[in-house]
Amino acid sequence: MNPGLIVSSALASAIALGLAGTAAAQDKGKEKCYGIAKAGQNDCANLSGSHSCAGQSKADNAPDEWKYVAKGTCKSLNGLSAEEAKAKVAKK
Repeated sequence: MNPGLIVSSALASAIALGLAGTAAAQDKGKEKCYGIAKAGQNDCANLSGSHSCAGQSKADNAPDEWKYVAKGTCKSLNGLSAEEAKAKVAKK
C-alpha cells in the first residue's frame, strides 16, 4: 500500500466528517415549515414523494412542500408543522 494514499484518505475522511458536523450544527436554529414555499423554491423532498430535490415544487404554498425557517417563526408565516401538513395532504 502507498503510505501517501493512506494519509490522504484519512485526511479527506476527517475533513468530510468535520463538515457534516458543522452542517448539522447550523440546522439547530431552524425548523421545517410546510406550506410556505413558492414554486421552485422548496428546500428539499416533499411529503407526497413526487420529487426528491430542492427547487422542484410546482405550485406556491403547496402543503407538502417546505422551507427551513428560524425556529419559532413558522406559525407567524402561516406555515404548518409536519404533522399538520401530513394531515392536510392526507385529506386530498
